[in-house]
Amino acid sequence: MKTILVPVKMVLDANVRPRVRADETGVDLSGMRLSINPFCEIAVEEAVRLKEAGQAEEIVVVSIGPAKAQDTLRQALAMGADRALLIETADSPEPLAIAKLLRAVVEQEKPDLVILGKQAVDDDCNQTGQMLASLLDWPQATFASAISVEGDRLRVTREVDAGLQILSVPLPAIVTTDLRLNEPRHCALPNIMKARKKPLTVSNPADYGVDTARRLTVIAVRPPATRKAGIRVSTAAELVSDLRQTGVL
Repeated sequence: MKTILVPVKMVLDANVRPRVRADETGVDLSGMRLSINPFCEIAVEEAVRLKEAGQAEEIVVVSIGPAKAQDTLRQALAMGADRALLIETADSPEPLAIAKLLRAVVEQEKPDLVILGKQAVDDDCNQTGQMLASLLDWPQATFASAISVEGDRLRVTREVDAGLQILSVPLPAIVTTDLRLNEPRHCALPNIMKARKKPLTVSNPADYGVDTARRLTVIAVRPPATRKAGIRVSTAAELVSDLRQTGVL
């Protein structure tokens, strides 16, 4: 393989408690710590491992989002990616618009493999990889827990309800990553410093002729209801009695 393309997304850090805006239009990100989506981080790690094994020559990371997403791209560059592309937009594009933008990037970069996280932890859509494969008419292997290169094909182990399924797909292909694929590395300070000098190109959706206007309207976003404190019972009979009083039984 010559080039691997890895789309990454900036999301609210998984260790931060989300906060809903007062007008219930979404999650308030002001002043919150943002980071690379965990599944995207796994995708970057896998691409770097393939390059380190001599299976690829270049890794290109791409993100679609606000200017601050450059921080996410720099993190991917520090992990070992070679260059980055930011398609800057203040909107929050839906999966189909993201897939259309990625298709345009694929046509421009001509990668042999696209690895992306199976989903983002903020919206949990789990749609972009599948839509991109359909738009490109490329083979796809989703929920990958193991990847190996066999000539001009990929051997992908994927997790399904019944257990594990092994696929052999020809390149170029789309692969989406699951949690058990790898453990992403920590970025050493020298690599973080080197990442600042790696090329990062900024464009916008209009450059690719893609309309990112949303087709769906969010009616309201609300935090989950506060749970009542639990109680401890001494006997099974007392438990059944309490459940009957609350209307569960």
